[in-house]
Amino acid sequence: MLDDYILKMLKNFKKITREQLVAFAWSIWPFAVACVIFLGVQFAASYPNLVEDYYSKGIYPIIASVYSWVSSLIPISLWDLFWAVLVLMILYGIYFVLQSSAKWSWLLLRIAQLSALLYAFFYLIWGFNYFRPELETRLGWEKPKPDELAFRAVLDSLILQTNKSYYPISPADCKAADKLIEESYEKNKTILGINYPNGSRRTKTMLFSSLFAMSGVSGYFGPFFNEVHLNNYLLPIEYPYVLAHEKAHQFGITNEAEANLASYIVCSTSSDRRLQYSGNISLLLYFLADASAFKDVKEYVKKIKNPVLLDLRFQRAHWQELQNKTMDKVQTAANNVYLKTNHVEAGVKNYNQVVGLALSWFHQQSLQVLQKQK
Repeated sequence: MLDDYILKMLKNFKKITREQLVAFAWSIWPFAVACVIFLGVQFAASYPNLVEDYYSKGIYPIIASVYSWVSSLIPISLWDLFWAVLVLMILYGIYFVLQSSAKWSWLLLRIAQLSALLYAFFYLIWGFNYFRPELETRLGWEKPKPDELAFRAVLDSLILQTNKSYYPISPADCKAADKLIEESYEKNKTILGINYPNGSRRTKTMLFSSLFAMSGVSGYFGPFFNEVHLNNYLLPIEYPYVLAHEKAHQFGITNEAEANLASYIVCSTSSDRRLQYSGNISLLLYFLADASAFKDVKEYVKKIKNPVLLDLRFQRAHWQELQNKTMDKVQTAANNVYLKTNHVEAGVKNYNQVVGLALSWFHQQSLQVLQKQK
């Protein structure tokens, strides 16, 4: 019986034409590519040092240099245009099926093929950076143990630095931020362990700023075209910090907490008061969020100078006025899934993990001071 079945299968196979084989190959090749990348992702997750040496420091800088140069030639966001065109294509596909004899299976296959290719493309051009060793390991920092006293000491120091660096930043000041941030990144390239210049970073405004503002998105990095985007509704005090954060992603720093720390270091070590203030007040927000669990948190708030407090309150009111709670929840949920899919276990909470990294940074600075004194 088994022999008869095999013979029948062979006869049917012989009836398959060359055209049918070609059509089948064209149907499955996107999935084959996605499967290869999927296996690569599993391998990368297990061998972060290899990712660091061969992809993050080898392949990605070449990709970033080429893609960022091409995208810098075009003033508008290619990333936003791409997704807008993609949505229109899907809508047209639905219309085409409804108005013709085409089957829904045809449309679903095309969507699945495109999704497979986008998945593969994402990891090839940027996504493998998610599997690098964590920042403290890459830079050889000594990771301090959780210590409330150390947290309080850094919070006090941060409040002092924020008060000291206070500067009334105006919209006109934002024009100088890009060049100043680039200069600070170049100065801090060894400290941050980045490849500089890593291409070019032309800052672009989101095409759908108001829509993203409703969900609280102040900026993002578009990996397909290696583009840095900022929301048009950003306040002047936020502008330098958010811009430095998105530039960190272009340097291959995918982790949100690490990008936040890189942004803080770049802004706070700049000689420009506007960058210093933006970096200090932005990091202070994360520390105050963690300090909210303290019974004496109001004592820390009292230490903040009134102009700084007014900026913090205005910033909060500004985004609350723009917020659409439903869209904010949807965007947060989607971002949470995206981050966890890419092995960022904390999901959206990863942003606030900058506090732990900042404690490591200040601890490292203290060790360097002690070494110099010996």
